[in-house]
Amino acid sequence: MNAALAKPAHYLTFEKPLAEIESRIAELQATASAAPGLSVDEEVHSLREKAHGLLVDLYAKLDPWQKTLVARHPERPHFKDYLGLLFTDIVELSGDRQFGDDNAILGGTARFRGAPCVFLGQEKGRTTEERLKHNFGMPMPEGYRKAVRLMDLAEQFGLPVIAFVDTAGAYPGIEAEERGQAEAIARSTERCLTLKTPMVSVIIGEGGSGGAVALAAGNKVLMMEHSIYSVISPE
Repeated sequence: MNAALAKPAHYLTFEKPLAEIESRIAELQATASAAPGLSVDEEVHSLREKAHGLLVDLYAKLDPWQKTLVARHPERPHFKDYLGLLFTDIVELSGDRQFGDDNAILGGTARFRGAPCVFLGQEKGRTTEERLKHNFGMPMPEGYRKAVRLMDLAEQFGLPVIAFVDTAGAYPGIEAEERGQAEAIARSTERCLTLKTPMVSVIIGEGGSGGAVALAAGNKVLMMEHSIYSVISPE
């Protein structure tokens, strides 16, 4: 079980019983801090064991909608978290060389376990400012064209591609359609399939519709626990 889920600051609706136990633990610890000599270790230990058992039980019986909520959990690791932890010598590359840049898809060159590679990733952002900057992880056509440009670069220099997928879907706005959203998604999907170097795609949270497929048509497709991959957004 992911450690980040053990003590979340943000509780999902079905996690309410767990939140109550964690709240009780916090109250006991606060009481002990205010009263030197008072020991609550035994009760806290008992409550922690109860919370752990409840957590395991809850996540073993998730229904489809609960699974979707977990895939979108506010504290779930995002692409930039993986980027900072897994890669070194990161050089981000921007722009599609046709219209502009798209911050919903980030990409560039880096080293993974010492080996050079090209990385691609969809980023949703955490704060309001970041979410607006990354368009809530919904790529524009220029994002997919940037991905194609980087896959071309990977093939030219014989580099593997590692792609991280986390999107509810491609941006459906008028401006995206005017700039050829469907064509850009199709070209990106085609490039994944025709790439002559190895490509690994990892769904780290939400993989929604063609907006996800455009980066997830690699040689290997992996999914993190409690992630989702669907032909259309569940809503």
